[in-house]
Amino acid sequence: MDNSATITLRNVETSDISVFFEQQLDPEANRMAAFVRKDRHDRAVFDAHWKRIMDSTGTVKKTILRREEVADHISCYPQDGELEVIYWLGKKPCGKGVATQALKKLLQEITHRPLFARVAKDNIGSIRVLQKCDFKIIGENKDFAQGRGEETVDVQYFATGVLAAERPRL
Repeated sequence: MDNSATITLRNVETSDISVFFEQQLDPEANRMAAFVRKDRHDRAVFDAHWKRIMDSTGTVKKTILRREEVADHISCYPQDGELEVIYWLGKKPCGKGVATQALKKLLQEITHRPLFARVAKDNIGSIRVLQKCDFKIIGENKDFAQGRGEETVDVQYFATGVLAAERPRL
C-alpha cells in the first residue's frame, strides 16, 4: 500500500500536544529513541517545553497526519549553529513508511542545507528513514540516554542535497 498519499504535514496545533504527550510516554518508544527528556512524565514540564517550541520563530514544527489522524510530529530547529531534524511517531504508525514520507515532505519544504539528524546506533527503523532520505553518516558519539538509563552510541547524519528521486535525470 502506498502511504504517501495518506501522509500530510500541517502546522502543529495546540490540540495536537496532548496526543504528543501520550505517545511519548510509551516505554518501548523511549528506549528506541534513547535521547529523550528525563522529565517526560511531567505534563507541566512537557507543556512548557512545547510552549517554547511553539513560540520559537526559528523552528519549523509540523504535525504528521496519516489519513487525517495525528501520527505525531516532525521538526527542524537550530542547534549549535546548524539545523537539526527530529521526528517522533506513535506506536500505531511505526513501520508503515510514515516517518520516511513525512521527512521527505519536510525536506521539500526546508531548502536550507546541510541538515543534521542523530539517532541511536541500534535504532534500525530511524536509520532506514534517514538513509532513504539521502542522509549520510558523519560521525558517532557516546552520550547518556535518558530513555535507556545508560550511555548509548548515537550516529550523526547530514543531508546536503535533494533526494535522489527528485534529482533531474541526465
